[in-house]
Amino acid sequence: MRFSVLGSIEVTTDTAPLELGGVKQRAILGYLVLHANKVVPTSRLLQAMWDGVPPPTARKMIQNAVSGIRRVLNGPHAEGPSSLRTHPPGYQLHVDTDSVDLHRFRALARDGRAAIAGGEPERGGELLRSALSLWRGRALADLVEAGYRWSELTAVEDERLSTLEDRLDAELVCGRHREITPELEVLTATEPLRERLCHQFMLALYRSGRQADALRVYRRTREALVDSLGLEPGRDLQELQQRILDHDAAIQAVTSS
Repeated sequence: MRFSVLGSIEVTTDTAPLELGGVKQRAILGYLVLHANKVVPTSRLLQAMWDGVPPPTARKMIQNAVSGIRRVLNGPHAEGPSSLRTHPPGYQLHVDTDSVDLHRFRALARDGRAAIAGGEPERGGELLRSALSLWRGRALADLVEAGYRWSELTAVEDERLSTLEDRLDAELVCGRHREITPELEVLTATEPLRERLCHQFMLALYRSGRQADALRVYRRTREALVDSLGLEPGRDLQELQQRILDHDAAIQAVTSS
């Protein structure tokens, strides 16, 4: 049995996806998968499921949803070691972490970063690409569409972006600045306040012989930061701008001998 949260929530077997029930039941399952193998107190589930004061029947609704999830996990098409246990003060979804796409993503990202730190940017970049390929959209996209706004989802999205930035750094080290420029064009448009992406885009443009475009990206990012946050760009971004203006040889692409 495989659990997928890097996109709409899915539970699949070797033969078919399982029918997970209504929105509330899928939301409780999704929240438990995010906290797989940990005890989630009922009070925390109540807070996650209802924004504000939960209705008087909320605890009963959670109990009914948990019963429904158990029927899904223990049904005729179920397979593999997974169970939803009542564990005071709440519930624990016990699963093999290899069966959860979020945990596979984290393991691949960790291995990729270790390879890069060990001087293997090509191998590290490939591992990071494999990690990112597990994503099918925003984490628990169907639940986000239904109005759930959990801090855990924000944190997981930040993990994705950080892994993406690490992969782009590896691409830059490997001299693929021209290949990643179109991707960075899109990313900096959708994440205009993320300075690391801007730094990578400026560097990729400069190494592609597009100094004026690189400086234009800096100005655009500065305007976004000032308008949205009232902040100037950080030191790294300011220093990169100055190095581009100075044609600093230190930021040129590394060429193999």
